[in-house]
Amino acid sequence: MESQLLSAASLSALLAIVLIDLVLAGDNALVIGLAARNLPRQAQRKVIFWGTFVAIAVRALMAILVVYILALPGFMLAGAIALVWIARKLLTPDPDAAGSQAAVVPAVSFAVALRTIVVADAIMGIDNVLGIGGVAAGSILLIVLGLAISVPIIVWGSHLVIRLVDRFPSIILLGGAVLAWTAYSMIVREPLLAPWLADHTAAKLVIAILAFSIALAPWYSARLSEDRKPLVVLLPALLVWLLGFEVAAGIWNIEMRYLRAAQTGEYLFQAARWLGWLPLAVAFLWLREQIVARRRTTARG
Repeated sequence: MESQLLSAASLSALLAIVLIDLVLAGDNALVIGLAARNLPRQAQRKVIFWGTFVAIAVRALMAILVVYILALPGFMLAGAIALVWIARKLLTPDPDAAGSQAAVVPAVSFAVALRTIVVADAIMGIDNVLGIGGVAAGSILLIVLGLAISVPIIVWGSHLVIRLVDRFPSIILLGGAVLAWTAYSMIVREPLLAPWLADHTAAKLVIAILAFSIALAPWYSARLSEDRKPLVVLLPALLVWLLGFEVAAGIWNIEMRYLRAAQTGEYLFQAARWLGWLPLAVAFLWLREQIVARRRTTARG
């Protein structure tokens, strides 16, 4: 056993596992640190300990079940949507904080922080398990070593994230971006969507921008002036609108390129695609103005 572990192939695999952990376990450390940063110091230690324990336990379980998990239709897509939701939650400002630079409060209690970490670890652990499992080539010993190496990386990284966020609050945005990118990569790897994405390569860019714009919207919304805040709703809505037409064109076999349209229906389809969102946007802006005006009237009264 020892000679096998010290062989050149095993040592190179172990080095690859360490590199994988440095990259992928850092994501877990980032989420744990962001979720725990506003808790009392004693509670932070508890969250980091239990968050790390959960991360390792989840990876150990997924190392056994990963083949069955990935076989579930829509699992990657559902996981991506969950990650975008977690990113929004981590970046949502405290409603009680004054001013546009509202403090971001990712968790208000130990239970909420741990729940956020459990969900994020369960989803983000897929890449780690797949990476380590592929490098280990079925070696249980190397998989166990890989999981063990993850522990100090996550614990040290979580403490580091808390310190850095306290000093440089904008790092929170990096955490949201990491989650958004992970969500995008899961969507494009979803087996149910793979054939469609292969035929609609431009949709990948739309999906990427959509994931980032939805995930990071709370951060930008807290820092935009009042007249620009509708953009955090209008931009994702426009992207969903365009993506919906891409899907519809594939289902109904309609030509998406305007100059190649050959039938009246295709021209109407294109007109709805590029202009149909305008009245909806105007209606949204009008409704928002009515709500804001009513709130101001109520506040004065």
